[in-house]
Amino acid sequence: MANKGRALAIGLMTASCASILTSCKSAPLPVAEAPTVPVAVVGPATLQNNVILSAEFAPFQDVDVMAKVAGYVRNIKVDIGSHVRAGDVLAVLEVPEIQDEMQKAKAGVAAAQANVVTAQAGIQRAEASANIAHLSFQRISDVATKNKGLVPRQEVDVAQSKDAEAVAQLASAKSELQAALESKSAADSEYARAGAMMQYATICAPFNGIVTKRYANTGSMIQAGISSQSQAMPVVRLAQYDVLRLTLPVPVTDAAEVKDGQSVDVNISSPPRAIQGKIARFAGSVQMSTRTMDTQVDVPNADGSLLPGMYAQVHLHLAARSNVMSVPVDAVDGLGTSVEQAYVVRDGMVHVVQVTTGLQTATRLEVLSGLKPGDQVIVGRHTGLSEGQKVQTRAATYENDAPHT
Repeated sequence: MANKGRALAIGLMTASCASILTSCKSAPLPVAEAPTVPVAVVGPATLQNNVILSAEFAPFQDVDVMAKVAGYVRNIKVDIGSHVRAGDVLAVLEVPEIQDEMQKAKAGVAAAQANVVTAQAGIQRAEASANIAHLSFQRISDVATKNKGLVPRQEVDVAQSKDAEAVAQLASAKSELQAALESKSAADSEYARAGAMMQYATICAPFNGIVTKRYANTGSMIQAGISSQSQAMPVVRLAQYDVLRLTLPVPVTDAAEVKDGQSVDVNISSPPRAIQGKIARFAGSVQMSTRTMDTQVDVPNADGSLLPGMYAQVHLHLAARSNVMSVPVDAVDGLGTSVEQAYVVRDGMVHVVQVTTGLQTATRLEVLSGLKPGDQVIVGRHTGLSEGQKVQTRAATYENDAPHT
């Protein structure tokens, strides 16, 4: 009886399992839902590549004015804040050694001039002696020729010798004059050198500017600032403020777009104002350490309201494109490489398209080829997407009807 009950139970379990298997085979498998991806529509836009950089105003020129010669400061005519023009006297040095050299050079010029006068007189004497000797020789020679035997031959020879000697003395006198003239030229040169050195004792402003620091006072000993090994002290520090410089570190990605004369907007926070400027010069090479290129903007400052050390925000307008096909930056993979591609949704399927891009701004890209107006491109991450994959689309959150710039 027990065996019959066990057999009945086993039969019931077998039937139940068979029923379950039959029901599982007949139920359809669930279909995977297509993923939803954010898309943006390819359309026309006006793109501007504006780079915003911060920079510090610096003087157009800023130098320590040194002395060419060593000496004591006799007087100094400027102080901190003094406005000077090119050529104005900043300080005068007392240099006794150069004053002595001036006196010696002046005496040398006078002596050389006296030697020239003496040499010129010697030439006159030599010319007179030469003329008399030549006339005497001609007369004796004529008499000896016409009246043979009247004049001894020895007297003729003596007269001829004196004539030749007078010619030699004249040539010597002319050489002495030439030597005296050369000595005079050397003396003049030495006097001019001493005068030039004396002029260096007067220190003048090399350009229009403002004295920003005064190093020396009356009686200070100033060393000649001509040797890198000397501890020469400058007299003053002079800065040119009527024009200021802004040096901008333009990133390597934008360096190729920089051109002379490009307009920039200079915004100053204190006091708030905006100034229009232009690029004056750029380095033309990228610094390896920072991957930036120094670019300078000259800012007029005739009223002196801008001071070196102030900060400014500079807007560089590097490039502009109007009515070009555009997509968001994150719609294209491989930017800057030889393989740039976008993921386009057509009829609910993903298609990988090779594209060529142009101008890039902070948020948008110019599309030169590969896409057409109205295409829906997937933005954001493209991981897990493949050619031919079914997807559902939704507009990206940052897409709106406003024109893109």
